[in-house]
Amino acid sequence: MLLENFNSAPREEAVAVVKPALDIARWIDAIVDGRPYQSVDQIVAAAATVAAPLTEAEIDGALAHHPRIGEKPQGDTAEAAHSRREQPGVDADAAAALAAGNKAYEEKFDRVYLVRAAGRSAEEILALLQERLGNTPEQEFAVVDQQLREIAALRLTGALES
Repeated sequence: MLLENFNSAPREEAVAVVKPALDIARWIDAIVDGRPYQSVDQIVAAAATVAAPLTEAEIDGALAHHPRIGEKPQGDTAEAAHSRREQPGVDADAAAALAAGNKAYEEKFDRVYLVRAAGRSAEEILALLQERLGNTPEQEFAVVDQQLREIAALRLTGALES
């Protein structure tokens, strides 16, 4: 959608464009209510800061739309389609390492491991996973908030054009 069309769209239509980027009502409201934007860069900058920090309930709700890294996203939702485009293909060794890492992460943090996968190789994603396993729950909570926002920014960039 053209940015000028997004800026002038009825609220429901603008929400429909933004929601697949990050399905958190408070964030969506802030982005939609922040219209008009002068550029895609301006809305991406807003995505990084509005509704900050996210709450634990908001993060848990958003993570429900993200598959485990290394697993094929299921369904025909916009979120699943985004995930299929964003996650790199992995070979059998990387898939096994990601499965083991996902299990360790979920045991430690009680949530799915989330990372902005777009533009990263399986090796980079695995290295970040190992690094993040050393985080405290508080540190990791902040990292997940940041990762959700990076993913949202990429998705908004893909959904809007100047």
